[in-house]
Amino acid sequence: MKGIILAGGSGTRLKPLTGVVSKQILPVYNKPMIYYPLSVLMLAGIRDILLISAPGHLDMFRRLLGDGSSLGVRIDYAEQKEPNGIAEAFLLGADHIGDDQVALILGDNVFHGYKFSDLLRRTVEQLDGCALFGYPVQDPWRYGIAELDADRRLVGLAEKPGEPRSNIAVTGLYMYDNDVVRMAQGLVPSERGELEITDINRIYLEQGRAHLAELGRGFVWLDMGTHDSLLEAGQYVQILEQRQGVRIGCVEEVAYRKGFIDAEECRLLAHEQAGEYGDYLLDLVGADRVPSRRNHAEPFATPTGAGPR
Repeated sequence: MKGIILAGGSGTRLKPLTGVVSKQILPVYNKPMIYYPLSVLMLAGIRDILLISAPGHLDMFRRLLGDGSSLGVRIDYAEQKEPNGIAEAFLLGADHIGDDQVALILGDNVFHGYKFSDLLRRTVEQLDGCALFGYPVQDPWRYGIAELDADRRLVGLAEKPGEPRSNIAVTGLYMYDNDVVRMAQGLVPSERGELEITDINRIYLEQGRAHLAELGRGFVWLDMGTHDSLLEAGQYVQILEQRQGVRIGCVEEVAYRKGFIDAEECRLLAHEQAGEYGDYLLDLVGADRVPSRRNHAEPFATPTGAGPR
């Protein structure tokens, strides 16, 4: 399965923060926002990823992530000149997808929950058509909503309905078989001139090939499109990391635990990160701690061979 991160748009609702920087580069507590969706694709076992963003933002992502080889993955880049809808990602990424299945995730989404990696793995293994992920919300009129029957099977999809038939929002994570490329090519733009992802999902639903995985109690899905939601996401990550001593969206840890990189490669990445973040990575491989910048007069020197790759 191939992966796509859609990190386009101008971040209008987050201005002036996004005046000169992509929204997905902004910090969510101690990591760039883009780490969170990237970690989700990696948790699903996906190692070939296309990052789509606005032309003026691509260099920022290239400097941050490079070609992905330090994480044991491959990251390519593509331009979305205008925000023409989520489904345009399948047109821009058609060559990247090739003959494979594809997982698409929005670049401003945080997912976290118990055994999420297992759920992703099962969904990839059992994918038959389209897999959506639903999450209960208190304000369903703001989202694309999944309509379910008495057996909790997906029977309808409504985009920001005035009278929602459920409170299950369709999140910004989608998995499809290869038919999605052909479907996207045949889409008619909406009144807003956009290629709507809901239109693709409805086609799968009409064919009886759309399935919903519900993310229920104990799970968190956050969409960081406003100042308040960005702050809430950072606070959530901060509280959980400080209370439990874990890291959410730590791409280096995911790469190591998934076997994409070995202990020595993880150790090198740790030495690029001074302070608590580097200490955490070294603890994963049982190495000595990295000297913290806060405790030393001289800046920490990166060991030979540990620079960006």
